[in-house]
Amino acid sequence: MAFERQSQQPPGPRINEQIRISPLRVIDGEGKVLGVVSRDEALQLARQQDLDLVEVAPHERPPVCRIMDYGKYKYEQNRKTRKAKTHHHQIKEIRVSPGVDNHDLDFKLKHAREFLAHKDKVQITVTFRGRQLAHMETGLELVRRIADSLTDVAKVERAPSREGKRVIAVLAPK
Repeated sequence: MAFERQSQQPPGPRINEQIRISPLRVIDGEGKVLGVVSRDEALQLARQQDLDLVEVAPHERPPVCRIMDYGKYKYEQNRKTRKAKTHHHQIKEIRVSPGVDNHDLDFKLKHAREFLAHKDKVQITVTFRGRQLAHMETGLELVRRIADSLTDVAKVERAPSREGKRVIAVLAPK
């Protein structure tokens, strides 16, 4: 049984001494075609400019190489891929009880503003326990008060509604 030798080629384009083939079609840093030159001559041109020789089209004949700052190129590619990632909207929940204190409510509203600034939806949940269930209208009023205080950064996506022992509303960022 014969074992195939796997190349220890790093991912990405070949640069500088990793390029083995000669001659090469060379493009300088401004995008101007310098023509077909030998590998050693292309490396010398890149070193004179304090840049790297990067193989951009290895399957062409002759292969196309560009003189550029490879570190800067990798950084910009990484930045593009990071920027391309989309933010998945989440629903963040703010839980309060009907007897919540004003300071506690302000603290929860501050968090809700942060969530809305990050383009996340906010679900406001008022939970009732025991005798509080006899006064569900206070929970509806509390949710409306919270929604009114966040109107500058949010719009009501789902109006306050009673669901069992809870009153729930959903706010979406504007």
